[in-house]
Amino acid sequence: MATYVSLLRYTEKGMANIKDGPARLEAAKAAFKAAGAEMKVFYLTMGQYDAVVISEGPDDDTVAKLSLAIGSQGNVRTETLKAFSEDDFRKIVSSIP
Repeated sequence: MATYVSLLRYTEKGMANIKDGPARLEAAKAAFKAAGAEMKVFYLTMGQYDAVVISEGPDDDTVAKLSLAIGSQGNVRTETLKAFSEDDFRKIVSSIP
């Protein structure tokens, strides 16, 4: 499974209903599981982003659908990055001509 790093920012709606955040997080975890993916770690953060999620998914399409579905609820804006492991990094770099 591929690894993804998602950077989240709460919208005005998400902040107005922040006390519902834990329930929304559990619903997101369930959606990931139902799609054959897994939300591995959630961090509340301080700074430019409000939260960071590390997840694994079977493919980019699945994770894109999950990101769009979660974003369409209007509580967060997401920026998702595909992550490569150290082993992948070494393979990629060693294949450079």
